[in-house]
Formats: sequence, C-alpha cells, structure tokens
Amino acid sequence: MADNHRIKNIYYMLSYAYQSLRETGYKNVAAEDFDNVHDLFAAIIARGVGNQVKRGLHREYVPQENTLAGLRGQIRVAESINQQTLSQGKLVCAYDEFTEDSPHNRVLKATMLMLLRHGNVKPENRQALRKLLLYFSNVTEIMPTAIRWDSLKYYRNNASYRMLMGICRLTIKGLLLTTDAGNHKLASWLQDEAMHHLYEKFVLSYYQQHHLNFAPKAAYIEWDLRGDANRTYLPTMKTDITLSNGDRRLIIDTKYYGHTMQVNSRYDSTTFISSNLYQIFTYVKNSDKGSTGKVAGVLLYAKTEEDVMPNDDFNIGGNRISLKTLDLNRDWSAITEQLENLCGWLTESSLASFPKGVDTTSGTNATIDGRI
Repeated sequence: MADNHRIKNIYYMLSYAYQSLRETGYKNVAAEDFDNVHDLFAAIIARGVGNQVKRGLHREYVPQENTLAGLRGQIRVAESINQQTLSQGKLVCAYDEFTEDSPHNRVLKATMLMLLRHGNVKPENRQALRKLLLYFSNVTEIMPTAIRWDSLKYYRNNASYRMLMGICRLTIKGLLLTTDAGNHKLASWLQDEAMHHLYEKFVLSYYQQHHLNFAPKAAYIEWDLRGDANRTYLPTMKTDITLSNGDRRLIIDTKYYGHTMQVNSRYDSTTFISSNLYQIFTYVKNSDKGSTGKVAGVLLYAKTEEDVMPNDDFNIGGNRISLKTLDLNRDWSAITEQLENLCGWLTESSLASFPKGVDTTSGTNATIDGRI
C-alpha cells in the first residue's frame, strides 16, 4: 500500500476548514487508509450524502412551465395560444414545484457520477455511491462544467450542504492528489482559487482552534495616512490571518501557487515574488502606525516541487518580515509544529533582534534589491 499520510493531511486540512467533518459520522474516515485523494473524497461524500439522506434531501421550490390538463399556478395565455393547447383542453401553466431537484442536489449527483466514471475509488466506496444515487432518481443530471458555484445559496434549512459543496468543488475542479509511478503530487490546479481558499481557511481555522488567546481573524488594515488625504480610491487591505498578543501583531498571508520564486532571466537570478513581498510589507508598515517594530509579517507558501524554497527572516525598516514554506507532504505533527513556531514570536520575552539590513545567512539566499 502506498504511503497515505500525505493524503491524510488533505483530510486534516478539510477538517479544520469545515467543522462538520469532526462530527461523529465522519470520524471513521480519519482511521481509513487511502491510496489516492479520489478515494478520500468519495468516502467523505458517501458519509455526508448518507447522513443527508437520513435527514431527508433538501427540497425547494423550483420554477416550472408545462402544458397541463388542469389549472396550476399562473396561466401563460400567450404561450397557450401560440402552442394551440386550448383546442386540446390544456393550458400552459407556470408554477413552483417543491422538489428535491435543487441545484445543490444536482451538484451532489454530478460529483458522485464523476467519481464513479473517472475516479480511482475502491470497491466499497463505489458500492456506497451507487446505492446513494438511487435516492437521486428525480434529480436532473448536469454537466460538472455547467455548475455555477457562486449561485449556490445557503440558508438555515440547507446549511448542512455547505461542507459537501466545498468537497464537490474540489473534486470537480480537479484539485486532486494524483499517483504517478508511486509518487504523490498535487495536480495541475495549483493556482486554482478553490485550493488557495482551502489553504487559507485551514491556517486560520488552525489558530482559531488552538490559539483563541491570540484572537485569530481576517482583519482589515487602515492606511496610515497623514492629514486629510482622500481615501475614496484607496484599495481595501484585508489580511488572511492576524494574530494579536497585547500590543504585538503577527500578519500571515497564505500563498498556494505553482511557483514560490520568480526567475529573472535578464539578470540571471532567482528572487522572491515581488508582488507578494510588496503586499506583506505594505500590510505591516500600515499596521505599525507608530513604527514600534511590534508588528511582524509572514508570507506562508505551500511547498511545491521547486528546488529553491523561501525560508528567510528579514528586518526591513524595523519590522520582522518572514518568508516561510509549509510542506504539506510531511507528517502532520511536523506541519503543526511549524504553525506553532510561526506564532512563537508573539510570546517571546523581547522583540527578536536582527542585524542591520537583510539577513540571508540561511534559507534561499535569494536577493532583495531593486530587481525583486
């Protein structure tokens, strides 16, 4: 059996991002062994849909327009005349039907069918999905590419679908771990918005679960303007994660990209991604309005297969700016250890000291200069 702890890490990330995965119905998923992420998602969806079937599939009013022998809803007079239904003793009526053929259930059906047709799913999970599809006989089959994710709405009576829709989106968008000659690697959707949001949500949720004392949140930062400057057209600054301890603040900006470094062919050099560094520097300097040095920033990249990875700490203008890489393929304890180390600065007895200028004695040895 292939080493599956990398796939388990995806499950743990999902567990933090979606609190409902910690419910009793999903606990046995964590104890299973998975050779690939298709099978992991199939197991989660099978449990989730099974729980939903027991509660009853969500039903909602869906607009319908049909030719009927009796009156129902509103009569479409023009359509009835054009289609000459009156001579047949029928009317074209528009009405709302209370049905399980809702957008959310269509997504569930499309995802289960996709896993059965294209996923590498073990027999017991295939059987579970096939049985569950029997409850979706009245649900329209749709093409996965036709799903409008932003149009899915959530209310109190369908809140249990939120996590399942997140899993379905990851599955359908191709954000899957693939097995290639025994090696696990992330598929080509590394820059997909859905996976970036999962990574961001996981890191924030981790600190919310384990470090409420640091008041973790996605906080807004006001521009440090002088005088009566016009703020109308200034862009909004919102952090991914802000941790606070007294007058200290740590701003973490998560990055889930296919590349963590940029190559400057003109100067034949490798540098940090300039826009990311500018962004975290802007956040930190505007947050530290008194130039106290008590605000620090971290760019937290997800590790890729590149040879050079960011792993550096700098003192830029009196503030600590760090660029770190989180290896999601390591053992889970190593991942959590690194997350714990990141917030350690908040509780140090004194502010970390740095040499003047830039410290590149360890890590990437990439440059910070006018060409980043």
